Amino acid sequence: MRKGISALTTEPLIMRLFLVAVALAFVGVVIVLPIVIVFVEAFSKGWEAYIAGITNEDALVAIKLTLLVAVIAVPLNLVFGLAASWAIAKFEFKGKSLLVTFIDLPFSVPPVISGLIYVLLFGAHSWLGVWLMDHGVQILFAVPALVIATIFVTFPFVARELIPLMQEQGTEEEEAAVLLGASGFRTFYMVTLPNIKWALLYGVLLCNARAMGEFGAVSVVSGHIRGETNTLPLHVEILYNEYNFAAAFAVASILTVLGLVTLIAKRIIERKTKAFEG
Repeated sequence: MRKGISALTTEPLIMRLFLVAVALAFVGVVIVLPIVIVFVEAFSKGWEAYIAGITNEDALVAIKLTLLVAVIAVPLNLVFGLAASWAIAKFEFKGKSLLVTFIDLPFSVPPVISGLIYVLLFGAHSWLGVWLMDHGVQILFAVPALVIATIFVTFPFVARELIPLMQEQGTEEEEAAVLLGASGFRTFYMVTLPNIKWALLYGVLLCNARAMGEFGAVSVVSGHIRGETNTLPLHVEILYNEYNFAAAFAVASILTVLGLVTLIAKRIIERKTKAFEG
């Protein structure tokens, strides 16, 4: 029986080599080659041109704005993800399935559409937009709009990493802690958090990567005000449209490095998670 199963599941050597070659070729063309091109183009005019591209005043503003948006959006999504996953995995309540649907909504709504929603909500032609302008509050074409749009497109990541894990773990340990007299916060800090820490970190990592690389939603709500509301992806687009290719790829290389660092951190967390589960 074992021999028959082995024969069915083991492909001939030539087939395995072919499949590996196809996979490597696909990864090389779709992923590795574009990354190499980014750095080749970034340094095409020399090191001085590269430094000038990433230290330009507008580029520095874009870097600071990107980091600011991520610093605000990611912690808020962390809090929401923890609260939502705790509620969904540990309790039964009316509207639970609706909450899960809302969490998945940003995955099905194109980012440009989500940005347009906020333009319609906070724009000058809406009741809320008129009220905000009358009170001197600017949401659109300013940092608040960038943060709100980023939160919308990134808030599923933390919750979606935690919900399956917390559901699998059940509630026995928390119930035991409560019976022993632990408060709700102490139960979370001493029991729940250690069990979910690697999944939580993984979700935060993905959330941060998406926040810094988001283009569609922030493009709609930013107004493309150079040196004020352009994040790194938007600044790259402007430089490329101006045919300033060396500077565009220089700034793009920053995002590429952040992406590579994210992949490395993701791999480390996956190993830690497997070791923890083992």
